[in-house]
Amino acid sequence: MSGIVLNVEVRDRTGTGGARETRRQGLIPGVLYGGPRGPVAISVSRKEVVKAMNAGKFISHMVELDYRGERQPVIPKDIQFHPVTDEPLHIDLYRVEEGQLVKVEVVAHFKNHELSPGIKRGGTLNVVRHTVELWCPAAAIPEEIVADLTGLDIGDSIRISAFNLPKGVEPVITGRDFVVATVAGSAAERSSEAADGTPA
Repeated sequence: MSGIVLNVEVRDRTGTGGARETRRQGLIPGVLYGGPRGPVAISVSRKEVVKAMNAGKFISHMVELDYRGERQPVIPKDIQFHPVTDEPLHIDLYRVEEGQLVKVEVVAHFKNHELSPGIKRGGTLNVVRHTVELWCPAAAIPEEIVADLTGLDIGDSIRISAFNLPKGVEPVITGRDFVVATVAGSAAERSSEAADGTPA
């Protein structure tokens, strides 16, 4: 777990008017989903949410809600932002149990660019999927998944099988080894190849 704890209160007023009143108090309105209790309207401190977001361990990470001393593990799934100020306006949270499998999007990163012959020759890494949907144990969601570019040349693909996924973590897409990125030729090289292939 990320170690983030958010203090919450149950909201009595819902709808647009209730949400505005909540924001005037320095709180963010939200909804807690999942579990036998069904959806519950809540409010969370704006300062606590912004601090958690700045820590980089909020969306798709398990955090804890503290409701008057009672704690509940949850996963923040969505935050709505103001289109001009980028202030968080609304938050959706989902109840989870620590042993539960959850579907989350995890960032795909790549290492050893300098050891890729294709990139050294002027090629570029063309990322098809910046995030990958994974089934993960709720208490062990990886920060990232990483693929090694060592030895890859222009035209090579980096598929999901190239990523060393942690124990218990599996792709949501099954049945095919899908592409996450490719090593593409430079624009100049592509133009030269096109010119070479053009009939005189």
